[in-house]
Amino acid sequence: MAEGLWNSLAAGRWQAFSAGSNPAGFVHPRAIQVMREVGIDISANRSKSSDEFAGQHFDLVVTVCDNAQQVCPTFPGARDVMHWPFEDPAFAAGSQEERLVVFRRVRDEIRDAIQRFLQSQT
Repeated sequence: MAEGLWNSLAAGRWQAFSAGSNPAGFVHPRAIQVMREVGIDISANRSKSSDEFAGQHFDLVVTVCDNAQQVCPTFPGARDVMHWPFEDPAFAAGSQEERLVVFRRVRDEIRDAIQRFLQSQT
């Protein structure tokens, strides 16, 4: 969700790539659903390992992992690193609707954090 949101909100000023230390191997169907609700189609995205980006240099690396549930990857070549911990909605419990509520909340939290960052860069 973060990659789709960042690329949409940045409108070409930034290019975001998403990867994880333990990728699921698929984009979660609920993530696709809640992103469609805000007009962003991530259905063609794929789950990537941070290993794919090893050795590359980035202006900014933002880790969004919840430390209680996973290990955040590191990128020693990054010019700047920020950590924005968000709950992993894939682990949400409850009914289908209750799980969607968590996905929507996390989507909105990520969107708000990205918007604040982008506004601080202008």
